Amino acid sequence: MEERDIPYVCAIERASFPNPWHETTFLGEIHNSPISFPYVIVHKVEKKIIGYFIFWHVKEEIQISNIAIHPDFRRMGIGEAVLRQVIAQMIKGGAKFVSLEVRPSNFAALNLYKKMGFDIFGIKKDYYHNPKEHALIMGKRLNQ
Repeated sequence: MEERDIPYVCAIERASFPNPWHETTFLGEIHNSPISFPYVIVHKVEKKIIGYFIFWHVKEEIQISNIAIHPDFRRMGIGEAVLRQVIAQMIKGGAKFVSLEVRPSNFAALNLYKKMGFDIFGIKKDYYHNPKEHALIMGKRLNQ
C-alpha cells in the first residue's frame, strides 16, 4: 500500500465496515515500518485495487489489523487466498502465532477464520462502536 492508494482503500473500507478507519489511520500504517505491513490487492485483469490487508509482525506473532475485499469481488475466495499466502510467508519468516479481532455479527469473516483453523480464545468487551459490539479474539498456532 502506498499513499496514492488510500482513496481506493478508504472507499473499500467505507463499503465494508460500519465504523470505517480514517485515511490518517491508513497513513499511519504505511509509515509504521518495520512493524506494520499494509498491502493492496490488485485485480489481475482490471488492474484496480479490489481489497487490502494489513497486519503487524512482531517477533513470532502476527496480528491481523484489517482486511477487506470490495463488495463486487466478495465470495470469490480472494480473501482466503490472500490470508493463506500471508500466513505461509510469515511461517517462513518465523511466525508461530496469528491473531485478530472480529465482530460476532460478521458471519462471513467468522466462517472463513474457522475454516482456516482459527479458534476463539477471548472476548474484548465493547470493542466496536457504531454499532456497539464485543470483539471475538481469534488465533491460530502456525506449524513450522
